[in-house]
Amino acid sequence: MAMNKQAHEVDVAIVGGGMVGMTLALTLARQGIRVAVVEKTALPSQLEPSFDGRVSAIAEGSRRVLAAAGAWDAMAPHAEPILDIRVSDGDTPFFLHYDHREVGHAPFGSIVENRHIRHALQQVAEGLPALAVFDNAALESFERDAAGVTLRLQGKAIRARLLVGADGKNSAVRKEAGIGATQWSYQQTAIVCTIAHEQPHGGLAQERFLPAGPFAVLPMKPLARREMAERLKNDSRMSFSEPFRGEDNYAHRSSLVWVEPNDRVQLYLDLPEDEFAQEIRERAGDYPGAIRTAGPRFSYPLSLMHAKSYVAERLALIGDAAHAIHPIAGQGVNLGFRDVAVLSELIGGRFRLGLDIGGGDMLSHYQRWRRFDNVAMLAVTDGLNRLFSNNSAPVKLARGLGLWAVGKLPPLKRFFMQDAMGLAGDIPEIIKKFG
Repeated sequence: MAMNKQAHEVDVAIVGGGMVGMTLALTLARQGIRVAVVEKTALPSQLEPSFDGRVSAIAEGSRRVLAAAGAWDAMAPHAEPILDIRVSDGDTPFFLHYDHREVGHAPFGSIVENRHIRHALQQVAEGLPALAVFDNAALESFERDAAGVTLRLQGKAIRARLLVGADGKNSAVRKEAGIGATQWSYQQTAIVCTIAHEQPHGGLAQERFLPAGPFAVLPMKPLARREMAERLKNDSRMSFSEPFRGEDNYAHRSSLVWVEPNDRVQLYLDLPEDEFAQEIRERAGDYPGAIRTAGPRFSYPLSLMHAKSYVAERLALIGDAAHAIHPIAGQGVNLGFRDVAVLSELIGGRFRLGLDIGGGDMLSHYQRWRRFDNVAMLAVTDGLNRLFSNNSAPVKLARGLGLWAVGKLPPLKRFFMQDAMGLAGDIPEIIKKFG
């Protein structure tokens, strides 16, 4: 499916039509910049529940980027605000509590199913004349020169002034450009599924650090009984461990992100429904009330990847093509949206002045602006995972005292809350404008 007629001559070509790549495409096309997106999968398939079982914690700063792209209003009905965050260390009494009212009226962010984010982005893309999308189309090769880049697809060629790689942590664009990467496996896998529970979550996002890995319960929009019944009817993999007992029971939903070592994951994936739900209850605690699984179980191996450069001649990398981090703080996609905010600002400014949008000065500026933020978050998430996976008594005591200390120091606590919202540091104008 092509959302527009084939465009051979464009200003920017983006390889990768996922959430980050498509958001960049929209922010540029809405400025009148001609954009072509090349996506290897068929776009309708990205909207199927089986394509991606994950949700994203959209920080307030990222919400503003999506608003600038024109897509937030369409996904807002599916977004559940994060009003409180509770971080705890296993079975110890130490915890850290963030309340959004301590930093203003806006929530920390919102939990949105990835398929709803993709759907909203695709809807906006259909109405932008400056944007051409080529899906179900594989990039065969590309060639760069001093004036631009030529992309070769099967039976097509696209000429652009700048190529952006947004094609994930195994980026073909990065590899074809000869950009190396630092990477390793965590030997951990995230089990992801949706749970239905008896009690309302109240907008609380909970993360418990357990020796095997973090265990997060993230608030989702409630689902009406009729809608859940329709999903059960249309997707044979969705099931409940027992029948509904009333109109309101188990209407509340949360997304589970449960990290375990690779060698234990299949054991949990294969458990019967009632045993799997019991394992969840033991880790989640009592606040959700009775729990049922409400959908298929997905698993995602975890690894770190950081490109040695975000740029090359006529080329920039964004999102997971540049950096893939541990999900321990739920910030992976938010780093990608901040890449979008910076790159769209730099490209748009040069475009309006009639300057070269793919020149070396612009690319160097992009790398300087984004690299520190990304490296800092990569180091924090990697360090947290290693720190909280250590179960020795002195380390546990130090962790607990650290959580306690942050909670007792209001300025430090406010900084961490603003950082979690994506509103700390050198903020691009696009985020300030849509505040």
